[in-house]
Amino acid sequence: MKRIPWDQYFMAQSHLLAMRSTCTRLMVGATIVRDKRIIAGGYNGSVSGGVHCIDEGCYIMDGHCVRTIHAEANALLQCAKFGVPTDGAEMYVTHFPCLQCCKQIIQSGMKAVYYATDYKNHPYALSLFEDAGVETKKVELTELSIDANYQDKDAYVKRLLAELERQTTNQEKFQALQTEAESLFRL
Repeated sequence: MKRIPWDQYFMAQSHLLAMRSTCTRLMVGATIVRDKRIIAGGYNGSVSGGVHCIDEGCYIMDGHCVRTIHAEANALLQCAKFGVPTDGAEMYVTHFPCLQCCKQIIQSGMKAVYYATDYKNHPYALSLFEDAGVETKKVELTELSIDANYQDKDAYVKRLLAELERQTTNQEKFQALQTEAESLFRL
């Protein structure tokens, strides 16, 4: 039996956390690890008890959803809430952190950030990480049968269904296909 490598194990946790996201624009998960132990996790979504984007749509200002707290920030805030130190810890995140999250990660004393997907990698964030001595490394999820492309496939199936609905004359047949797709993909 082959054991899953640590990097893959922690990245898989982040992908699992991303599946809890309430953001309709991008599902992101983050896992904070110290000494090969998970100390916190987060996903992007609204404040606790607040309105969620999946329920009422995104609240967009200047091209950004202002309702969403990023996964990295949620994981760091979980540590703050429960008094768990982050100095010297590592973060595994499904997407490269934005500039604001980059600064929060540095300020929290993280020593490394491992990400699965490049996402608008800001040059200043890369520079800040380097200047602060925070290692950044791409760690794609490869070891498990977890589908790292589920978001793209979900969006594709939704587009196909929308196009099919526009072109169909047989609503009963369309409804059956839509029901089947929803049960398979939890659309």
